Amino acid sequence: MIKNAKQLVAAANAEIVTVPTAPALAAHPDASIVMVDIRDIREVTREGQIPGAIHAPRGMLEFWVDPDSPYHREVFAQADKTFVFYCASAWRSALATKAMQDMGMTNVAHLEGGFSAWKKQGGVIEEKKSQR
Repeated sequence: MIKNAKQLVAAANAEIVTVPTAPALAAHPDASIVMVDIRDIREVTREGQIPGAIHAPRGMLEFWVDPDSPYHREVFAQADKTFVFYCASAWRSALATKAMQDMGMTNVAHLEGGFSAWKKQGGVIEEKKSQR
């Protein structure tokens, strides 16, 4: 039987660290944390993002993290940082965080409730200009 998306997210959540939204809001910005927005660029442009977050599209994440990939981004080589991934509702970010753990990253977590929870709880949002 094929697992559905909800089952995959539940399995990932059982193995990853989830950062509750309220403490994340209270601690932001924290120089030891890199917030990573994995939403599609259209979502980021339309809704904004958490100030200081880097945008790493979900479809490129494994390639950007892999130091042997031609697409590697140095930001992900910072072993002294904790990378907190977020998407709209914390489903894609749960899967992304699990994938990063599977790649060997231990300094990863994801934001409970995602960007939606951040906004709902009054988190600051910065506008992201279109890259056209």
